[in-house]
Amino acid sequence: MKYFSTRGSSESLTFEETVLTGLAPNGGLYIPENIPSLPENWESEWADFSFQQLSLEILSLYISPNEISREELQTIIQKTYESFRDDRVTPLTKLDENTYVLELFHGPTYAFKDVALQLLGNLFEFFLLRRNARKSETETPEKLTVVGATSGDTGSAAIYGLRGKANVSIFILHPKGKVSPIQEAQMTTVMDANVYNLAVKGTFDDCQDIVKELFADKEFNAKHRLGAVNSINWARILAQTVYYFLSYFDLKKRLGSSGSSFDIQYVVPTGNFGDILAGYYAKRMGLPMGKLVVATNANDILARFWKNGKYEKKDSSSLSSAGDATAPVNGASDGKQTDGVKETLSPAMDILVSSNFERLLWYLAYEDIPSGQDSRREKACATLDGWMTKVKSNGSVEVPTGVLLAAQRDFVADKVTDLQSIPGIFPLNIATIKILQAIKAHFLAEPSYIADPHTAVGLHVARTLAAENPKNTVQIILSTAHPAKFSDAVTLALTSQPNFDFDHVLPDEFRGLLERERRVIDVERAESSLVKAVIEKQLSHRESGTSGVATASV
Repeated sequence: MKYFSTRGSSESLTFEETVLTGLAPNGGLYIPENIPSLPENWESEWADFSFQQLSLEILSLYISPNEISREELQTIIQKTYESFRDDRVTPLTKLDENTYVLELFHGPTYAFKDVALQLLGNLFEFFLLRRNARKSETETPEKLTVVGATSGDTGSAAIYGLRGKANVSIFILHPKGKVSPIQEAQMTTVMDANVYNLAVKGTFDDCQDIVKELFADKEFNAKHRLGAVNSINWARILAQTVYYFLSYFDLKKRLGSSGSSFDIQYVVPTGNFGDILAGYYAKRMGLPMGKLVVATNANDILARFWKNGKYEKKDSSSLSSAGDATAPVNGASDGKQTDGVKETLSPAMDILVSSNFERLLWYLAYEDIPSGQDSRREKACATLDGWMTKVKSNGSVEVPTGVLLAAQRDFVADKVTDLQSIPGIFPLNIATIKILQAIKAHFLAEPSYIADPHTAVGLHVARTLAAENPKNTVQIILSTAHPAKFSDAVTLALTSQPNFDFDHVLPDEFRGLLERERRVIDVERAESSLVKAVIEKQLSHRESGTSGVATASV
């Protein structure tokens, strides 16, 4: 299996090269040359497999044994998931007869991104150790400088996946003051020598743009051998396909003989489109499911695309209303809108442009070209490159009707705004908060369930769609984070409930976390030159054996 850039190139990469490179030099994302079909008897042979066993089988479809032997891959997978708190890794929890929650937060940082980033960290280390073992004593060992942007959970999950790893340094950029206190503490209290946190004055999209600029700088990239941990790295998408299969088998067992008569509808709260893209690959491979549900918050670029075929940073049709304002929660949500990004109760989804959406757009462009045409792949790359150029230069692009219809075949999208004003009942700045209502409703239900605000987005959208679904539809909502990571929102939703005690929700690992020593470097402007200077300085300190500054500003 080889991989190529969505924006075109004659070069095809191995899995190892794809993982270590991350983002293509031309700004594209790597995708496999083909999506493999499942083995003929997969449904019977894999039915009782654990998460680790399914990982081995699914990853082996995309990784040549000449690159990583089956035995080596099995060892990497076992090492990856041995620290997860639940033996099933991603357990399925029943809410009612037609609604389940797929809990993805049982890894070290209590977020779904642990599933992929623990694996990615082990893959980085495996490849670098193997490469360096082949070098002579006089040759310089290969090292990797990982650079990533986070809107909350990616940062801590990446740091925990790479802390202490040989030959790896990691620099994580986060928008200063716009992640939850727990998320910020999880990142900045890690004191391993190879970990660096940068608090950038700006938005997540600013941080993401800086990361892309660094990768596009050929001289800087070559000098420091940049590696990617954001979901632009193909290994992350691949790792996440596994829990779709695990939940499918788990649901079939629970439904028993009636299982074959049910359709599964996966509802995925998403901002950067990585988690749901993994479901798309699972579906393309042959996993039975209905349309994947894209659930967004007020930052609804994806929901708007599925409505009108326009992929645009700002909604040109209606935009701001009081209903899109947000409440002051998590120290970041004051109803402001910065460059189109609305700060909400679900900050990890406060993203203006969804990076992984480019991968789906490539498949849609490819499908729109008649089969049998010469250079079909190259034409799809050229089309995709043109679309993304328009997004960068004009802030928007509108795809042909046929492309939109193809997207609507596999997906349905909906959004939930944090606030919905009720004219004549409440003033515009006092409103019914849908996300908090969803958290409260499921806490009061039987069985009681406490959801974080991102999962609540999925629960709300699922409830909206349920009324329209056929009776044989079973919804599986992907739960992306533990509720303790967003204590302000959860407490605000449930504080009036006499049987709610947040202390019972709080994991031991979080106790005292906010009071621990921190190490963070403030970046006063969202400029790539400032971030480059930080990376150069800190790597220089590390090479010389001197310690960099624990806390500083640039």
